[in-house]
Amino acid sequence: MSLDAKIDAARQLLREVLAQHGPDRVAVAWTGGKDSTLALALWRGVLHDAVSGASGVSGVSGASGARPLALNLDTGCKFPEVMALRDRLAVEWGVTLHIARPDVPPGYPVAADRAACCRDLKVAPLLRAVRALDVAVLLTGIRRDEHPDRAARPVREPVAEPPHLRVHPVLDFSEMDVWAATMQLGLPHCELYDRGYRSLGCMPCTLPPEGMRGAQGAGGERAGRAADKEAMLASLHALGYF
Repeated sequence: MSLDAKIDAARQLLREVLAQHGPDRVAVAWTGGKDSTLALALWRGVLHDAVSGASGVSGVSGASGARPLALNLDTGCKFPEVMALRDRLAVEWGVTLHIARPDVPPGYPVAADRAACCRDLKVAPLLRAVRALDVAVLLTGIRRDEHPDRAARPVREPVAEPPHLRVHPVLDFSEMDVWAATMQLGLPHCELYDRGYRSLGCMPCTLPPEGMRGAQGAGGERAGRAADKEAMLASLHALGYF
């Protein structure tokens, strides 16, 4: 499938989400990384078209209807460059930004136990925010080719608790597709990618490019992520992460 066909399919999927659920209870899980920024941009475009009448989707009107809701997990150990891009784009793109933070005591041992850390700093705040915002549909930027656990995911993924639907509009995009779409659509990206990072997680669990080459060789897109954390992505998914 060509890049244009993948973009068209993603937009059609998002138009269906909008027609079925309306704009108010749909949120984008936005990390500030390239994949979820593309998902946010596509959703923002669909909302804009609906307000202008270009998409044929009814039930969206006014400035508030065109403002996408984005849910960001701020673990307290994200790269400042990612957070700066998040804050700047939220203003420039008119995004309603909800920042979910973990409820952990001071001095929490970040990354000492990676499973517990991801559960406390990512999964728990995510599920609390979905519940608090009454989210019916959570759009994500996950892709099949970035991790074996995501290879067989459905595009529409029901979640039991709290009850909501996860929709993955760029699931069938490759890493190169995302970059090609980013360039084609003129989207901004975090400066860390220009320094050699290919995947951006929390700072303690993301090796710098020079460390990745020295420790693990070229590897895949997520080779710079902590190997033990990557190995338990299926367990984190079972707990409620995407």
